[in-house]
Amino acid sequence: MEAESTSSSPCRYRYEDYKETADYLLANTKQRPKVAIICGSGLGGLADLLKNKEMFPYKDIPRFPTSTVQGHAGQLVFGKLGGRECVCMQGRFHFYEGYNIHTVTYPVRVFYLLGVETLIVTNAAGGLSGSYKVGDIMLIKDHINMPGFAGQNPLCGHNDDRFGVRFPCMSDAYDRDLRALAKQIAKEQSCDSFLQEGVYCMLAGPTYETIAECKVLQKLGADAVGMSTVPEVVVARHCGLRVLGLSLITNKVVTDYDSNEKANHEEVLKTTQRRTQDLQKLVSNLITKI
Repeated sequence: MEAESTSSSPCRYRYEDYKETADYLLANTKQRPKVAIICGSGLGGLADLLKNKEMFPYKDIPRFPTSTVQGHAGQLVFGKLGGRECVCMQGRFHFYEGYNIHTVTYPVRVFYLLGVETLIVTNAAGGLSGSYKVGDIMLIKDHINMPGFAGQNPLCGHNDDRFGVRFPCMSDAYDRDLRALAKQIAKEQSCDSFLQEGVYCMLAGPTYETIAECKVLQKLGADAVGMSTVPEVVVARHCGLRVLGLSLITNKVVTDYDSNEKANHEEVLKTTQRRTQDLQKLVSNLITKI
């Protein structure tokens, strides 16, 4: 059974589907990572830092989706970072690509079956907070799941107790100890001056937000907005994984009707290239201390 990829599909994966993918990977690498990293737009360079790399293109992995977005390479990379075995997703899946929410989160349950205990998620996001600057790194302390409000929650449907409980808690979605460790490391490597901590809001995309929408999100308490991350975090917490989330603020949202500024993907990738080394260094140092 091949799962449908469109967002309108009622597809539900079975436990056996995730296990087939995990078993394939376990049979083809001797590495047993405890940390998984999902690389956001333009942040796939994190995987390039791995030693003893083993790469698996998504198209070669049984039942794995494929990424269609510029800035997302589309492969799983196993290797060591600071002596710790890790697996990196170079390219994630998005709801706006036409995937249903279960396909978007498919890799997270595969990671769980591989033995992963900690998930690090990174993304490029628009800054909603007036105190944020382009190039800031935001530690995610909480999220607002807008698609979830509309019924697009990856846990909808049958619950498999082998992954987690029917009604998982989300008030502790982003691990407090990991956030404290990230702050400590940022201070040690002198990048705490552009490290923020705030609330990430996910919208489905692919359109960037209107001015009115940005103002609504600010009133709701969101500090940054993007089109990813939250579904993967929900599934990771359902599986009992610890989660650290990092948003690279690649643009400031437009909230002035007289402004001539416009959000665009090229700007996102350009800012990412400028700050990517700092983010990579932060994640690398953090992994050695988890």
